[in-house]
Amino acid sequence: MSRTVLAAGCLVAAALLAATAGVGRRPRHRLRELNSPPPGPRQPAAGLPADTTDGEGQRRAGRRPDAVRLAAGLGGVAVAVVVGGWPGLLAAAPTAILLDRALRRIEPPAVRKRRLREAADLPLAADLLAAAMRAGAPVDRSVLAVAEALDGPLAQRLGRVGRTLLLGGGPEEAWSQLGPVSGAERLTAAALRSSHSGAALAGALTRLADDLRADRATAAEASARRAGVLVVLPLGLCFLPAFILAGLVPVIVAVLGDVL
Repeated sequence: MSRTVLAAGCLVAAALLAATAGVGRRPRHRLRELNSPPPGPRQPAAGLPADTTDGEGQRRAGRRPDAVRLAAGLGGVAVAVVVGGWPGLLAAAPTAILLDRALRRIEPPAVRKRRLREAADLPLAADLLAAAMRAGAPVDRSVLAVAEALDGPLAQRLGRVGRTLLLGGGPEEAWSQLGPVSGAERLTAAALRSSHSGAALAGALTRLADDLRADRATAAEASARRAGVLVVLPLGLCFLPAFILAGLVPVIVAVLGDVL
C-alpha cells in the first residue's frame, strides 16, 4: 500500500510540474521590458540579437528545463517503485529519458496562445499596412504605424521590422522577424518582391488579407467537422456496451435456451 501511495504521489507531483513548466516569467520581468528604452538611432539594425527576436515568444515562454527534468525524474521514480527491485531500477532510467523528451515536445500554453494570437492578427495587420501605403506613407513608417495601432505579440514583431527598416537594415533582415508567424511567409515574400522590383505592395497586401481570412474560415470549418467525428468515439464507448448487454445478450440467451 505504501509503495502504491508513493508512486501515486510521484506521478501527481510530476503532473503538476509538467503543467507548470510552461508558465512564463513573472510580471515584474515584463514590466522591466516595457520600461526599457527602444533602440536609439546610433544602434545598428544588424546589432539586434538573433535569439531575442521572439520577445516573449518561444525562447522566453518555453518550458523550464529544470521543471521538465524533475517531472521526468519523478516519473522514473514512480516506475521504479511500482515495478520494484532491479527491473524497476533498470526501467526507471529509460522512462525518465522518454518522459523528458516527450515533455519537451509539448507546446507550452503561453507559446500556443501567442502563436494563435499572431495568426489571428495577421489579416488585420495586412489590411492596415495596405491602407497606410495607399495614403502615401513609406514602408518603414507604415509598419511602425501599424505596430502602434495593433496590440499583442504581432505588434512587437512589426515594431522590430519597422525599426530595422528605419535604421537602414536590409529587407531580408527586417522581414525575417515575422518568420515564426503562421502565414507571414506570404507577406514577407510580397514585401521582398516589392523591395526588389519596385512593384506596388498595397494591392498584394489586400489580396493576402483576403486569402488569410479565407484560410482561417476553411481551417475553422475543418476543425468543427473533426470535432464532430471525435465526439463519436466516447459516445460509442459509452453506449456500445449498454446496447450489447441490453439488446444482444437477452436475444442470444433466448436463442441458446431454445436450441439447448
